[in-house]
Amino acid sequence: MRGLLLFRRPALLPLVLLVPALLAGCTAGPSQRPAVVDTDQQSEVTTSTTQQQVPLPPLTEPQSPAIGWTDCDQDTRARLDPPAVPATLKFKCGTVQSVLDAPDLPGRVQTRISLLKAGDGPVPLVVLNDIDGEPGTLYAAHLAAVLPATLLQRFSLIGVDRRGTGDSDAIGCVPTDVRGQLLSTDPEGGDIEPVLDAARKAGQQCAIELGTAQQAMDAWRTAGDLDEIRQDLGVPKLNAIARGEASDVITAYANRFTGRLGRIVLDGVPDPSTDPATVLGDRAAAQQATLDAFGKNCAARGCPLGQDAAGAVTALLAQLRANPPTLANGVPFDAGVALNAVLMGLRDTARWPELADAIQAARTGNPTQLAAFVAPLINGSPVAPSRFDAALATRCNDTAIRMSADRIATLTDQLRQRSPLFGGLAAQELLWCAPWPGRTEPTASIGVGGTPPILVASSAADPVTPEIGTTRATEQMSSAVRVAWQGAGHGALTSPCVSESVRAFLVDGKVPSDGTLCPA
Repeated sequence: MRGLLLFRRPALLPLVLLVPALLAGCTAGPSQRPAVVDTDQQSEVTTSTTQQQVPLPPLTEPQSPAIGWTDCDQDTRARLDPPAVPATLKFKCGTVQSVLDAPDLPGRVQTRISLLKAGDGPVPLVVLNDIDGEPGTLYAAHLAAVLPATLLQRFSLIGVDRRGTGDSDAIGCVPTDVRGQLLSTDPEGGDIEPVLDAARKAGQQCAIELGTAQQAMDAWRTAGDLDEIRQDLGVPKLNAIARGEASDVITAYANRFTGRLGRIVLDGVPDPSTDPATVLGDRAAAQQATLDAFGKNCAARGCPLGQDAAGAVTALLAQLRANPPTLANGVPFDAGVALNAVLMGLRDTARWPELADAIQAARTGNPTQLAAFVAPLINGSPVAPSRFDAALATRCNDTAIRMSADRIATLTDQLRQRSPLFGGLAAQELLWCAPWPGRTEPTASIGVGGTPPILVASSAADPVTPEIGTTRATEQMSSAVRVAWQGAGHGALTSPCVSESVRAFLVDGKVPSDGTLCPA
């Protein structure tokens, strides 16, 4: 049987063109893969060796579920990032107990995983988000607002706060000022030693506060949480949507629980390439392409940045280098922090008008609105933990790659030459992880047989998981088919065309043609 060639990438922390109307039609583009199917028929994809692909599993409603759901509608809305979700959507919350599986206490210590249920469809569809993005519970709430209503009639979205994040026993071990220093790499140049020193402080503090639990934050163990969730949901197969870096968790799940994969959608997949210069260079280029798309959208709307949004951002950074204001938390709002805030804003096209206003306000001396985009990474409290700490632990634990300061500095200079605006930030996670304990456990196998078709979506200008990297990943996944959206922003599910392909795949079991194109 055909298998999914799975990969373990070097974990590299990333930080649409919104047109007036999105066309709902899709067209099939050229594909270099031999497996092409008609979107109107059930998949019968075969390889050149005539091996038949494993079919999509049938949808199964829960049998004896063990999760107790309670109303949490108001609390969820109070926690949501913009934009707001319709009042017609209702939310319920629940928890699952999983095994922390720290190296010194394998299989013994329990950890709480927080869940959110959006919609009342009978079949559960698990939703995961990037580790540094909004928690999976909140992402599921936003996703429920944009997916086709007919999908929610069949499925209920089950958002998961990944271990160490959100309400799932979130970790908090990095001081606020240190987080600010880690995000302060100047994209134009300068000494990297202050950022590396902050990384040493972060690693030391997390080692003190977390002990071996520090190493329990990774994709492999998160896959174990997913199987606990699957069992408590009362279903034999895991149906899931994972955005961006969360695809690594599905990769690990396929390695550990191959026969339990159901219908899987990966919305943007990290680049599996092992060359950091390639991965980081492509990411910086994708970030510039997303900024260009933002600029075109901004000009079309007549936004306050005028005809040159990239020029406005560049001017703002120069202004901040001369006189960086200090935020209420004591963190200097310097060029590095500001550009990280811009990158966070570029992810979500629904917030582009807000981002444009925030950049303009910062240019006039008020950084508050722009700083709000990066605040979830810098700020942390027991009620609203920082999203940075678990992201740092997870990404550093998921890779064994460590580079010396000299090599990082050389690579950073090369990236700055290739991409003057974003190249300087592209390698920042290499600095963050340099002092972190290297991964010693084996990584997941790259070849897993017996997997059903997987739908992979990509966005032409994705600042987090660039399309070129997602394409490389899909080429290594022999059971995957890709639907490509010619828009911009992180993830493609906001495209009506892509979301319709996802609906047909999940609900009707129709596998789209590999290389299907969806216009912006």
